Amino acid sequence: MTQTLPDTSSAEATTQLEALVIGAGVAGIYQVFQLKKLGLKVRGYEAGSDVGGTWYWNRYPGARFDSEGYIYQYIFDEDLYKGWSWSQKFPGQPEIERWMHYVTDELNVRGDFQFDTRIAKAVFDERTERWTVTTDTGEVIDTKFLVTCAGMLSAPLANLFEGQDDFTGEIFHTSRWPREGVDFTGKRVGVIGTGATGIQVIQTIAADVDQLKVFIRSPQYTLPMKNPDYGPTEQEWYHGRFDELRSVIPHTFSGFEYDWEHPWHDTSPERRREILEEIYEDGSLKLWLASFGEMFFEQDVSDEISAFVREKIEARLQDPELIDLLVPRPGEFGFGTHRVPLERGYYEAFHRPNVEAIGVRDNPITRIVPEGIELADGSVYELDIIVMATGFDAGTGALTRIDIRGRGGRSLADDWGREIRSTLGIMVHGYPNMLTTAIPLAPSAALCNMTTCLQQQTEWITDLLAYMGEHGYDVVEPTEQGEEEWVQHHDAIANATLVSKTSSWYNGANVPGKPTGRVLSYVGGVGAYRQQADAAANGGYQAFRFE
Repeated sequence: MTQTLPDTSSAEATTQLEALVIGAGVAGIYQVFQLKKLGLKVRGYEAGSDVGGTWYWNRYPGARFDSEGYIYQYIFDEDLYKGWSWSQKFPGQPEIERWMHYVTDELNVRGDFQFDTRIAKAVFDERTERWTVTTDTGEVIDTKFLVTCAGMLSAPLANLFEGQDDFTGEIFHTSRWPREGVDFTGKRVGVIGTGATGIQVIQTIAADVDQLKVFIRSPQYTLPMKNPDYGPTEQEWYHGRFDELRSVIPHTFSGFEYDWEHPWHDTSPERRREILEEIYEDGSLKLWLASFGEMFFEQDVSDEISAFVREKIEARLQDPELIDLLVPRPGEFGFGTHRVPLERGYYEAFHRPNVEAIGVRDNPITRIVPEGIELADGSVYELDIIVMATGFDAGTGALTRIDIRGRGGRSLADDWGREIRSTLGIMVHGYPNMLTTAIPLAPSAALCNMTTCLQQQTEWITDLLAYMGEHGYDVVEPTEQGEEEWVQHHDAIANATLVSKTSSWYNGANVPGKPTGRVLSYVGGVGAYRQQADAAANGGYQAFRFE
């Protein structure tokens, strides 16, 4: 069907830019800094009232890193890295938000952001070969480049149940938590969702509420978090590793400091068990991301490691009914094919007399009624507060909720509604001069220490724009063939793994109507992706067309 080019003639631009950056999180802050350094007239736009991105919006009880703090940092500047010291191995949200303010001020980019402003529409004008961008406040911006740093988990699934507006209590989505906090004292609280976020909330508030009802649909494999405090000795230790970390973490599988060390088939069964026990005791994500890589490809390896993790969880729960609700069943899905959360006392929370686990896999939530939550069998749980830890439209949602129009008036929401595609997770064919981070088909879409991947992508984008300036180009767009080759490469790797055979938000299965035939994240590894991206640049950007 032929599309009509949107008429933008009536939209008179009030702001002229060379680059507009959407988002003031880890990617947006660094991207604005780099483009300023490149000499471009750039401005960042942020829906929130301040910098922070994920760490501005997600201030729910228990929110914290599950990447080690000294890894979740910028590594392009030694003084910036050493100028901040974490108080714990896995710091909590208030400290993380303070760190975001620290880097913003050190990089002197706070004045380059416009806050409390949401991008509503962006249209590529083929006559001027520039983007016309409209904000929710009515500002119209004319910009050469549109750079999206809107985040991979920033479009919450909040309006999921009939009757939410009729609830007489309070409903909070974890990613839109009020800055003033929520008083749970003496309240009957229901939590919907037991993914990474729900787990953090549940283990944190269980002791504070009068009653806690946890509605459980999908059990999780988890790992215990060990979170020691960091004092001067520990801070000096990791500060002294700056050069080592800068050289290692961009090239590992996951963008962490650790990587695959143990070949499954060359290791005896006894030694495998010893290794699993040793890594499990590390209290980090290492068992998932640096134990036996064969678990992602070979069903028998996945089964054995999954059984090991189930054994650990069941030993803590003991209660058969809780085990049935909270532990994945054999053959359901393998450890590591879903996002693996870290937890601290999560299972023990269910042993408290004021906490009730409610299975909704076979008896789903049907609606929110004025007094609480109603299930399919007609039972109603009366509540004062409902916490929605219901996840996100991952990878795509941040951009499909903006009306983005490319060549010929084509809609990004419509295009991705049919098939989710990109070139390197950095551009999309049909959308010239739109550069992207944390979208599908790159590790930053789901499977990466985010600062590692977002630094790499923003640096790649900056180098591309510098290349264009040096060669006198005004427009860049991936070719149709170049994009198809990347999609095929991505799929060949993803489809060889057990991740592609598992229903989860990793392939969009949590969002009704979202295409689920493609794994959102590039699963070939952070280091391998970097090699591919560098090769594309060093080879003269052959997958791209310039004007």
